[in-house]
Amino acid sequence: MRARIDLGFAADSDEALVKRAGEGDRQAASFLVARHTDKIYAVCFRTLRNRAAAEDATQETFLRLWVNASKWRPQGAKFETWLYRVAMNICLDQLRKTKREAPEEAAPERADSAPRQDDALLAGEKRLAVDEALETLPARQRAAISLCHYQELSNIDAAEVMGVSVEALESLLARGRRALRDRLMPMRESLTGKMSDDPSANWG
Repeated sequence: MRARIDLGFAADSDEALVKRAGEGDRQAASFLVARHTDKIYAVCFRTLRNRAAAEDATQETFLRLWVNASKWRPQGAKFETWLYRVAMNICLDQLRKTKREAPEEAAPERADSAPRQDDALLAGEKRLAVDEALETLPARQRAAISLCHYQELSNIDAAEVMGVSVEALESLLARGRRALRDRLMPMRESLTGKMSDDPSANWG
């Protein structure tokens, strides 16, 4: 259960909240955590494919936020972009340390406050098939697809999060989409219906 927080912060920008957090305001920090936890957990889970590891990565992301809040400066980047970058670095570090990707049984992401359209479209076998195909991708391709298709970041923001050029990000996306298309092709008949409305329909 999340701690009670001051809803008076709701109108404050991320930048204003992180400034206050850097000055030692724990309520401001708690509101930032509440505002961004679901998104950060989602990208961690889609990258790591492991519920416990994603929870650990999410906690570590916000710990680093608290430790570094006083040093954070916009420098042209949105706070959310910086936070995604911290989370992605933690996830990729975890994958490098383990030298392998060992997903546990597919588990749903924490739901956003409103039902996600793609969750509804990827229900049942369709969602399972796409999730299984995602698990076969190299970590950086999976991360690129997660950031652009599921977190809906622009290519520019996703490239900044991953610390690569836009051209390199687009190359990761193209290779990931081709791999997903090839993996899902044998399942085409079972993935018909509303598939064309789904983000994975663009992975070809």
